[in-house]
Amino acid sequence: MKAIQITEYGGPEVLQYVDLPDPTPGPEQAVVEIQAVGVNFTDIYSREGVNPPGLPWVAGVEGAGVVRAVGDGVTDVAVGDAVAYCSHPGSYAEQALVPAWRLIKMPDGLSVRDGAAAMLQGMTAHYLCHDTYPVQAGDRVLVHSGAGGVGLLLIQMCKMRGAYVYSTVSTEAKAELARGAGADHVILYTEQDFAAEIAKATDGAGLQAVFDAVGKDTFDQSVAALAPRGCMALYGQASGAVPPIDPRVLGNGSKFLTRPGLGDYTRNRAELETRAGAVLGWVKSGELKLRVEHTFPLAEAAEAHRQLAGRATTGKVILTP
Repeated sequence: MKAIQITEYGGPEVLQYVDLPDPTPGPEQAVVEIQAVGVNFTDIYSREGVNPPGLPWVAGVEGAGVVRAVGDGVTDVAVGDAVAYCSHPGSYAEQALVPAWRLIKMPDGLSVRDGAAAMLQGMTAHYLCHDTYPVQAGDRVLVHSGAGGVGLLLIQMCKMRGAYVYSTVSTEAKAELARGAGADHVILYTEQDFAAEIAKATDGAGLQAVFDAVGKDTFDQSVAALAPRGCMALYGQASGAVPPIDPRVLGNGSKFLTRPGLGDYTRNRAELETRAGAVLGWVKSGELKLRVEHTFPLAEAAEAHRQLAGRATTGKVILTP
């Protein structure tokens, strides 16, 4: 099979398009013929060695396709099922070996492309606003990178829960996307100080939550924008890692800081099914809109990484083997 593998950490150029042996399932495993691959910032962090996965490494943690073989003891899926999954390595390939418990059957009416677009980013948005900080009607929240894959979905989910949503973006075109997802107040961070804008808009009262995947460039101002007992959910670091901080920066207002990850919110089959079921159900009903604007052949994974890291994309980025 063809796959994208790295044998050293570095820039997009280390992503190699190679031939690897076809996988064979062991007990509780399934082989999925991958038809759509989700590209995520966590793939970039792994490629760079920020979160070193060990070498050699087949990139990617999100995919969707058709089950081609199952090992002993598999009961959740069967050969021929259309499935999607995330949080397991090796999806940048024509075939992937996946623990069967991680596979979610695609609902009738949704494509595997929908699955690859919705699983990781949709469930991330879901846990952030349902569990990390359970958004309540009337809350004021900030979603950074509002035109990105998670951002567009998170805005929609926060609006479902009755929040007033602020969002930051870099261009007016991206601002239109964030508004289209339901954002009430969009701030161009390239032209405005978002913390000052929020202070002005809230008469200094601040926000109940900030959902931040940017990291270094936004952290200090995000914390400053919180109301007393507000929650800072730092779930990514697109601009780089946040330097070490003095916990006393949270003391002016008894603020909360958390660094959540999807794996901790999908620790077992029951939690995975509940979260994925909600996300895919909303996609099927039309309550949640996916945006898939950028699709690359698997062999062009390096270009997909360049564009995602360069913030030249909106919504979800997909690879097709």
